[in-house]
Amino acid sequence: MQEGETFGLVGESGSGKSTIARVIAGLYTPDSGEIVYAGRDISRLDDRSRRPIRRQIQMVFQNPYSSLNGRMKVNDIIAEPIRFHGLANSESQIRQIIADLLDHVGLGSQAGVKYPHEFSGGQRQRISIARALATRPRLLICDEPTSALDVSVQAQILNLLKDLQDELNLTMLFISHDLPVIRQMCDRVAVMKQGAVVEIADTEQLFTQPAHTYSRSLIELMPQMHQFSREGLDVEGQAEGKSPLRQRNTGFALV
Repeated sequence: MQEGETFGLVGESGSGKSTIARVIAGLYTPDSGEIVYAGRDISRLDDRSRRPIRRQIQMVFQNPYSSLNGRMKVNDIIAEPIRFHGLANSESQIRQIIADLLDHVGLGSQAGVKYPHEFSGGQRQRISIARALATRPRLLICDEPTSALDVSVQAQILNLLKDLQDELNLTMLFISHDLPVIRQMCDRVAVMKQGAVVEIADTEQLFTQPAHTYSRSLIELMPQMHQFSREGLDVEGQAEGKSPLRQRNTGFALV
């Protein structure tokens, strides 16, 4: 992956996409090979050595109904990584950071006093994104972030991720089996089959001139809608203007 890009990972169920994501995030230990991050192999680091790397690599999981602790209020869920990594000097600063993050993902600071069960799936995924951003990451891993959501809110989450990437200069690993979403979101794409990468290409090249037979077979399964109008399909991004994270002087700048 190149800094600032969105790198897609596609393949059928069981091909190893989520396993790769968890290995990169440090949740699984690889049996072999290397994970090179910022020029350093991080695959064999112990917990203490990996701690600063964990702060820079965060993950948004597939299912927002199971990835949030239902016994914790939203404020506590987002505060947990801030406290763990020592990213604030006081509780008041933690509260300000949380409020900024919740505003940034479109929920508002008042959401912090509620529990996850009080929110819809799309709102829960916004909370998950806020939690992931709390550590000021450089790499955001999105593992099927919209597959558990209603179609009506998928575009909102995708637009939010795009806006966050553009504003915060995030690098994203975006994992999905939804090829139209991959085409919309990603700069380059890797295709996986049975645990191995069979092709890496620029997104448009992959979709127009796939080199591998498996890639071609995946693309041929995409629904074709050439004769349909796109009117009404494009969802506007967030309004232009500076982020609350940049407007408020809280000592918390996601750059």
